[in-house]
Amino acid sequence: MDSMLKGMVEECYFETVIEAINAGHSKLVAHKEGVTGAAMLLSSMNNMEHEEAKQTIVALIFAPPRWNPAN
Repeated sequence: MDSMLKGMVEECYFETVIEAINAGHSKLVAHKEGVTGAAMLLSSMNNMEHEEAKQTIVALIFAPPRWNPAN
């Protein structure tokens, strides 16, 4: 995966996670949604099967940001 595509996938992951957290979901659910969203993007951009794309995203070891509800 080139750096431009990795950046797009990473941005998709974190935007999805933040949206899920803001909607009141747990970090675990937010992470799962982020992985799914990023995998869907990678799958469509790289013409790969969803499961392969999902494994690729998981291997990147993204994690939800520390969340401070006071901010």
